[in-house]
Amino acid sequence: MIHRRILNTALAAALVWPAIGMAQTTTRIIVPFGAGGPIDVTTRVLAEAVKGSLGTVIIENRAGAGGNIGVAAAAKAAPDGLTIGVATTASHGINPWLFKNLPYDPVKDTAPITQMLRVPNVLVINAEAAKRLNINSVADLIAYAKVNPGKLNYGSGGNGSAGHLAGELFKNQAGFFAVHIPFNGGNPAQTALLGGQVDFNIDNLATAAANIRAGRIKALAVTTAQRSAVMPDVPTLAETLPGFEIDTWWGLFAPAGTPPETVRKLNAAFTEALRTPEVKARFATLMAEPAPSTPEAFDAFMKSERTKYERVVKISGARVD
Repeated sequence: MIHRRILNTALAAALVWPAIGMAQTTTRIIVPFGAGGPIDVTTRVLAEAVKGSLGTVIIENRAGAGGNIGVAAAAKAAPDGLTIGVATTASHGINPWLFKNLPYDPVKDTAPITQMLRVPNVLVINAEAAKRLNINSVADLIAYAKVNPGKLNYGSGGNGSAGHLAGELFKNQAGFFAVHIPFNGGNPAQTALLGGQVDFNIDNLATAAANIRAGRIKALAVTTAQRSAVMPDVPTLAETLPGFEIDTWWGLFAPAGTPPETVRKLNAAFTEALRTPEVKARFATLMAEPAPSTPEAFDAFMKSERTKYERVVKISGARVD
């Protein structure tokens, strides 16, 4: 009887142990920017939401070089599904054309999992400048800029940043000239806009929303193809310049060579979480819309973004060597 009890106990332990091992598996998501920003915050929200299906999920911030350091670290990790990275507009759309030598190949070194979200960008003008110059619409801004070439300027978070490239595309399609003033990051650019050192910016809606609502800056248009649900009265730039479309997005990737079945498992976990009311509500506070997708759809989307930004980077003349 004693031997039988020992045997039963051993069998029970053997059956339970694999389940415990699975529950203790840790998935690491490398965020290629510092803590506290929209990419970090939304990734942490999603990490919390998938713990029921993936077990423990930790966030590791690897900031630097426009996101290149963190993306390279994730791309070069073991292809076992336990380390994944965040792909962004910059890392998988802009940087391949902006940097002469990238420490990763966005196509060959990464396996798309799913897009996470999209955040509209918004064309904003200093409220005092808008009143003084009688600029109340995109058409007003374009008309003034054409009559007064070089008198308007715009700020961005730096040469080659999303705001810089969106501004250059706007100028190119509208056919006017304005001086670009680069700053060391998005926050200094926003401060300069608020202080009147620059006239207009194309900023992330999540960053600009509070100052728009406070009346410090005036929203002229969002840059997405459709109007934003959070500010439906703000027109799109495409309503004035047909075909104009730029927004901010990010998603998840695994290192190249990760087994397809592992990628599918990760896709199922994250897309299910992105569709939950809780995640949608948390993202909405950052003006972000969840954008769950298949790995194939996310891959095709990033390819189209690279095609678009190849042209935009050439127009801007920006280069980081």
